[in-house]
Amino acid sequence: MPHLIHLAIGFPPAAKSSTYRLRATANMFAELGWDVTVVNLHEEAWLRESGIDRSLLDEVHPKIEIVELPHGRSDLEPNIRKYSRFRARHPNEWLKQERQRELKIFPEPVFGTLRPALEKAVAEIHARKPADLVIASSTPHTVLAAAWKLWQDSKVPYVVDFRDGWSLSTFKGIEAFPMESEEGKWEKQLVENALQVWTVNPQIQEWYQERYPDHAERVKSVRNGFDAMPDFPPYVARDPEEGLTIGYLGTSSFTAGMVKSLLQGWHAARMIDPVLAKSKLVFRGHFGISAARGAQPILRLILDHEEDQASYDGPVPKAQVGEVYASWDALMLILPGGKYVTSGKVYEYMATGLPIMSVHSPYHAADEVLADYPLWVPPPERWAPELATVSFIKTARMVQAATNEDRERARKTADKFSRRDVMIDAVREVAAATGGLPDLGSVESPGAVVSGGQR
Repeated sequence: MPHLIHLAIGFPPAAKSSTYRLRATANMFAELGWDVTVVNLHEEAWLRESGIDRSLLDEVHPKIEIVELPHGRSDLEPNIRKYSRFRARHPNEWLKQERQRELKIFPEPVFGTLRPALEKAVAEIHARKPADLVIASSTPHTVLAAAWKLWQDSKVPYVVDFRDGWSLSTFKGIEAFPMESEEGKWEKQLVENALQVWTVNPQIQEWYQERYPDHAERVKSVRNGFDAMPDFPPYVARDPEEGLTIGYLGTSSFTAGMVKSLLQGWHAARMIDPVLAKSKLVFRGHFGISAARGAQPILRLILDHEEDQASYDGPVPKAQVGEVYASWDALMLILPGGKYVTSGKVYEYMATGLPIMSVHSPYHAADEVLADYPLWVPPPERWAPELATVSFIKTARMVQAATNEDRERARKTADKFSRRDVMIDAVREVAAATGGLPDLGSVESPGAVVSGGQR
């Protein structure tokens, strides 16, 4: 039975946006008959950083082994009794020295010190159960060092799952570092020797193909897609006299300035539109990390608009996502960046069949995904409070005009983006390339997996 080592920092139960992709990748290999060993950080590290959602473990294939490293971010250590005298007295200087130390071990701040633990864990797993393939999903990019070390020592083929890229600054749309830099040298050797390189959309794929033209054929676009919501109930139209609920579910990767404009536009829209005057604007998801959770400027802005029926109602366990969507009438797709940023959330939003109001820059990567979605309110040419007002009014009118047939048609446009459909070909291709592809007719859907993985 072939064996995959999946370097997946952020695997369940970590409450991170990447966790669904990591889980789906591991599940698909397990369903193809592979032994899968996932390497992650321990729960305490995620409790300290982004939080955890144990319901995410419910759909981890039962045969997947999860190895948890007893490491976490030292800069997020909450117990001051563990601080050195120097750190307690000079916290800024301590942090500066810590970043320098991290960069000496691997050219990535914050996570560079994970390199020895990752390399040791992979070597020990390989010694116990020889690996046929390694998938290193970044960030953190430090996981790539462990894949590279096993390649050097044992020539175990590896896949680089860049997702959003390393040398590409996806939010800014520019090169993050030149090839001559330390990071550039690492990336170049990794791409040149990888079995495949995965990105989350065709735009990032094209950028990497242009950067490495001699290896363009191995760079693939492997989208995130959405997880099936089999129990998602049909939409029940609300009486406009009772108002609507427009919601956002996701992480707070957007700026306070964007939210400020949005809320100002919401305030004005409520003054103009009688339905919106009775409506609610709800934000949900994981906002901030560590001590910043619940104390972000974005949350203060929302709280300042409580009189406008704007609220932050906390994170949502994965098992309850469908229930939350079913209680809303329309969705806000709030995204930073532009050409290279898709976000996995867009696919899940489409699967609801609800009207989607885009809150991002024009000419965004999400536009290409939503182009055929019939209940879409595209972003204006520029983002400003008065234009946000127009978008809210358009969205409210779309909610009232849409029929159940319109919503069903909208949901069907998302079918081609189911996570299984957009990922399985890439998984099968690398499985076949390493000699680990059985009878495909026996492969089940990841959505059918309901048992928890072993740890």
